[in-house]
Amino acid sequence: MATTTQSQTQSQTQRKATARKAAATRRRNAAKRSQSARRAAETRAQAELNTLQVVQAQAERAVLIPVGAALTARDEVLEVVKPYTVSRQSAERELGKVQRKVQRRVATNLRKYERRGNTARNRALREIKRTRTKVERELRQRRTQATRVVKRNRREAERQVKAGRREARTFVKSVQEQAGTIA
Repeated sequence: MATTTQSQTQSQTQRKATARKAAATRRRNAAKRSQSARRAAETRAQAELNTLQVVQAQAERAVLIPVGAALTARDEVLEVVKPYTVSRQSAERELGKVQRKVQRRVATNLRKYERRGNTARNRALREIKRTRTKVERELRQRRTQATRVVKRNRREAERQVKAGRREARTFVKSVQEQAGTIA
């Protein structure tokens, strides 16, 4: 009996050890699942947070851009108007500067437009010359071709006329011979 109890005790010990190992494995797996779930939740939260931050940044840009543009325009207007509001002399000096600047710009633009017009004219003249040369070449080719056709048709017609005369002469001779043999 002792052997049976001992084997059963071993079996129970082994079962307990196995049960402990299985329990430890389940705990580890549960901890891993819990940790995984926690990480996934953190990732989702971070993604939502990032999405919110992006939306927030876009909304801020939509508001800040017009405000910044308006302030920049205001600063520019103040800078432009400032010399005219200080004194009459500074206003006249600024107007003189602006007038000279405008005159230079007009002169520069006139030269630029003249060059562009000259370029366009030259391009048009080249195109016209190219087209004229092409038309003249095509006309010469057609004239040469027409001349060849006319010469060929004339030779053919002359050949046919000669052949017709020959046939007529031989016909006349044969008729005369027949008439001579009858008479």
